[in-house]
Amino acid sequence: MVLQNTGKYRADREESNRKDAGSSNGPREESSESRIRVALENDRIDSKYGFDRVRDVKERTGYLINMHTAEILDEDKRLVAAMDYYFIEMDGSRFKISLTFQPYFLILARKECEQEVIQFLSKRFAGTIHKITVIEKEDLDLLNHLSGLKQRYIKLSFMSQNEMMKVRKEILTAVNKNKEREKKDQIYAEMLANALTSAAAIEHSKKTTDHMENILDIREHDVPYHVRVSIDMQIFCGTWYTVKSRGTETPVFTKRDDIIERPDPIVLAFDIETTKLPLKFPDSQTDQIMMISYMIDGQGYLITNREIISVDVEDFEYTPKPEFEGQFIVFNEENELALIQKFFDHIMDVKPHIFVTYNGDFFDWPFVEARAAVLGLDMKQEIGFSKIAARDGTYACRPAMHMDCFWVKRDSYLPVGSQGLKAVAKAKLRYDPVELDPEEMCRMAAEQPQVLSNYSVSDAVATYYLYMKYVHPFIFALCTIIPLEPDEVLRKGSGTLCESLLMVQAFHANIVFPNKQVEELNKLTSDGHVLETETYVGGHVEALESGVFRADIKCKFKIVPSAVDKLMETTEKTMKHAIEVEEGIPLDLVTNFDEVCAEIKAKLQHMKDHPRRDENPLIYHLDVGAMYPNIILTNRLQPSAMVNTGICAVCDYNRPGADCQRHMEWMWRGDYLPATRSEYQRIQQQLETEKFPPLHPGGPTRAFHALPKEDQ
Repeated sequence: MVLQNTGKYRADREESNRKDAGSSNGPREESSESRIRVALENDRIDSKYGFDRVRDVKERTGYLINMHTAEILDEDKRLVAAMDYYFIEMDGSRFKISLTFQPYFLILARKECEQEVIQFLSKRFAGTIHKITVIEKEDLDLLNHLSGLKQRYIKLSFMSQNEMMKVRKEILTAVNKNKEREKKDQIYAEMLANALTSAAAIEHSKKTTDHMENILDIREHDVPYHVRVSIDMQIFCGTWYTVKSRGTETPVFTKRDDIIERPDPIVLAFDIETTKLPLKFPDSQTDQIMMISYMIDGQGYLITNREIISVDVEDFEYTPKPEFEGQFIVFNEENELALIQKFFDHIMDVKPHIFVTYNGDFFDWPFVEARAAVLGLDMKQEIGFSKIAARDGTYACRPAMHMDCFWVKRDSYLPVGSQGLKAVAKAKLRYDPVELDPEEMCRMAAEQPQVLSNYSVSDAVATYYLYMKYVHPFIFALCTIIPLEPDEVLRKGSGTLCESLLMVQAFHANIVFPNKQVEELNKLTSDGHVLETETYVGGHVEALESGVFRADIKCKFKIVPSAVDKLMETTEKTMKHAIEVEEGIPLDLVTNFDEVCAEIKAKLQHMKDHPRRDENPLIYHLDVGAMYPNIILTNRLQPSAMVNTGICAVCDYNRPGADCQRHMEWMWRGDYLPATRSEYQRIQQQLETEKFPPLHPGGPTRAFHALPKEDQ
C-alpha cells in the first residue's frame, strides 16, 4: 500500500482553541511579570542617580538631558508604553517625568474595502488594537500628489509596544504577500472579473474574502518608539521645558525658548591602566587594573592598586596648558577589589550625568565589568552600567549618558592612523601628551610609580577637555533638532541623523514617511545569472574640480569680472559684518577701517584687470564622503524621487519645458555570478538538505529555510 502525503496538517479548531486557552496564560503572564520586573529595576537605578518619578500636581522648569523608552502601570494596572524624561532644574536638582503615548502605525486598504478592513481588524485583534482611526496624509507615491490629493490611511494605535509588534508581524507578512501578488498579472484579472460579475456578486465576494488581502501597504511601522514620541510631541533633548505634572494624567510640556543658558551637568571622564603580559593585549580574566584616573568637573582623582604600585603616590598637579588645569587627589587602595569599590562608591556619591571615555565601549567598560565580576561585584547593580546588545555591544546606563569620545571616527576628519587619543589631543587640544611604551608600564609600576601616575592622568585630562571643548556643545546642539537621545546622536551615522531630521519635517508637513528601500535578494538577470551588486554609472552632479592638487605647483585661473565687481561693491558691508557680528568688536574701536577696505579693493581691482592668471593655489579640503547624503538630498536622487513619463503625464504641473524634471545620462551596471540558472537552482537544492551552525553558541543547528533571508 502506497502512503500518500495529504498536504499540510490542519489542526481541528476546537483542539487549537483548547490548546490556546491552556497554554497562552503561562508565558503571557510570565512576559508581563518580567516586563514589570524590568520596569521596577529601571526605576531603582534611576532613583540611585537622584531621578525620581514625579506624580504630584506641580509646575517645574527643567533642562531635558536624556530620555528613554519605559513601561508604566496605568489605573487599570495594565502595562502601557511611555517615555521617561530626565530633567535638571535651575538649581541642579533632578527629576524624572513619564509621558504615556500610544505607539501606532498606518496601513493602506483597498479604496472600496476600507470599512470592511476596519471591522475585520477590530474583530480579529480585539483587545490588542486600542483604537482605529482614518487619517489623510500627503503621499509622495500618489500620482499627481502636488495638486492637493491626499491618501487615506488607517491608523492603528496600541497600548504597548508588545501588542503593536504582534499585530505588525501579521500585517507585514500579509502586505508582502499582497505586493507579490500585485506584481503579477493581477490588474488584468481584476478588470476581467469586474466586467464579468454583477454588483451583487461583488458585494457577496467582499463579505467572503479574507480582508488581509485588501491591505496593500504598511507605513511608519519601523520608526523607533522614542523617535515617534519626540516627533509627534515635539520634545527634544538639550532644550528647556516647563512641565506641568498632573498626578496620573498626562503631563503638559511647554518649550521655553526664552531660557538660553545651559546648565552645567556633572561630567566624569575616566581612563584605566592595566597590567599585561609582555607583547600581549590585556586580558580581563588574568590581568588586573593598576590605576583608575578620572576627572569630575575639572577636579582630578587617581585611585591606585597598591598590590601592583610599589609606593603610595602623593597628590600632584598635571596641567599640560594653562587652560587645561588638572589638580589630582590620590587614593591609595590596598588591592584591586578596594580600588573598584572606591571607584563605584565615588560615582554613587557624585551621581554624574555624563560619563566620558575614549574607546570605553570596547576596552575600559568591558574590562572594569569583567574584573568586578571576577571579584564578586555586579557593575549593573552597583552603578547601572551594562552592555546593550541591541546597540552593537556599547555600554549604557538609563539615568546617565555614556559619551565615547571615539566619536572622532565620524566627525573629526582626522586620517585613520591619527585617531588614537594621543594623536587627537595633539591635533585638537594642541599639546603633546605624555607617551609611554606599553611594555614598560608594569616595570614602572614598581620602579617609577610617579611617572606612571603622570601618564595615567594625562589620558583622563585629554579625554575630559576633548569632550568639554568639542563633543559636548556639538552633541547637545544637534539634540535640539534631532529626535534621538544624546547617546544615539553621538553614535549613529550621518545618514541616520539626516533621515531623522527629514522625518521631523515630513511629520509637521503632514507627509507620510516613505518605506525604507529594501534590496531584492537573489535577483536574476534576463539570461539567468544571479546579480551580486547593481549600481549605475553617470548621473553626475556638478561639483568643483576634484583631483590631487599641490599648493606649490601653479594652476591656471580665469576670473569672472562681474563677480569681482559685486565683491568690490559689498566690501565695506562684509567687513562691518565680520568685525561687529563675527568678532563682536564695536566698529568705533577700529582705527584703520578705510585703509584696510581700500587695500582689499586694490587687490580685487588687480584681479579684475588681469582675469587670466597662473598662480599657486590655496587648497581647501572637501570631504566628499560626508557630502554624499547632502548631494543625494539636494539633487533628489533618492529612489522615491525617481519619476518616469507615466508619473509626469498625470501631473498638473507638467508643462513643456518644466524645470522640475531633471534628465541625467546614466548606464546600469551590475556584477553577476558566473553560475547559470540551472546551476543556481542545483546549489539551492543542495543547501536545502544541509544543516547550518546555530545562531547562539550551544544552540541547535538550523535548516536552510530557518535562516534569515540575507544569510540564505
